[in-house]
Amino acid sequence: MRSLRIGAALLLAAASGINAQVQYASGQNVAPVFEGWERNADGSYNMVFGYLNRNYEEAVDIPVGTANSISIGGETYGDRGQPTHFYPRRQRFLFRVVVPADFDKSQKVVWTLTSRGKTDQAKGWLQPEWELSQDVIVENMGGGVPDPDNKPPELATTPTITVTLSEKATLMATATDDGLPMRQGKPVGMTVEWEKYRGPGEVTFSQIKQPLKDGKADVTASFSAPGSYVLMAVVDDGSGESAGNFGYHCCWTNVQVTVNVTGSGATNGR
Repeated sequence: MRSLRIGAALLLAAASGINAQVQYASGQNVAPVFEGWERNADGSYNMVFGYLNRNYEEAVDIPVGTANSISIGGETYGDRGQPTHFYPRRQRFLFRVVVPADFDKSQKVVWTLTSRGKTDQAKGWLQPEWELSQDVIVENMGGGVPDPDNKPPELATTPTITVTLSEKATLMATATDDGLPMRQGKPVGMTVEWEKYRGPGEVTFSQIKQPLKDGKADVTASFSAPGSYVLMAVVDDGSGESAGNFGYHCCWTNVQVTVNVTGSGATNGR
C-alpha cells in the first residue's frame, strides 16, 4: 500500500510548480552501496558495504542466492556474510568482505541485489580516494567535529544460542568504553540496539533499544518460525543517533549472534 506521503508530496509539487521527491512507504527496491575500504594489520583489506532500502516503512527480505550475491575478482561466492533482512532507508557501514593483501587493485568486489524486478550492483575496488578513515566515517554519518581521543566500545555477547520455537532467547550484551563523549563532565553512556540480520521468520524483541547499565543490558527475542537466525547488536558510545544525539557519529561496535531455533510450525501472538 502506498503511504499518504505520496499524495502530500504530489500536492506540494503541483502547488509550488517544482519537482518534489515522492516518498514510498512500501513497494520499492533495495540498492547495495559500497562505502569504501580499510587496511588490516596483516596486509589484507576490508571492502565495506551498506545499503539503501528505498521504502520508508517496509523491510525487505532477500535470501542469499542469485538475487543476493557477492563476487570477488569476477568469481561469484554467494554467501559472504551479507544481510538478508533489509530495514527501511539507509544503513551504512554494515558488513565487510575481506580480500587478501595481494588483491589486485584493478579487481572488484561486487554486491548484487535484485528486488521488485530491479537489479542493482555496488562495485568496490582499491581506489586510493576511497580508503576509509574515522574522519571519513564521521563525515558520512552526519558530519561534525569528532573527538580524536574517542574510541569505539568493546562489545561481547554469546555467539551462538539454541532454543526451541516455544522459548525465548535471552540476549546479553556486555560492553566497556573509554567514557567518551562527555556531557556536563559526565560520560553520555552506551546504548545497545538489536536488529534482525538474517533469518526465515519474524523476530520480536522485548526491547529494541536500551541504555547499558554498568556495561550490561539483556533482552529476549522470540521467533515466528524455526531455523537459523543471525541477530546484530549495535552498541553506540553516546555519540550518535541511536543514543538520541544528532551531531557527529563517531564510535559504535556491531556484534552478531546466531540463534538456532528448533521445532516445527509457526507461532502467533508473540
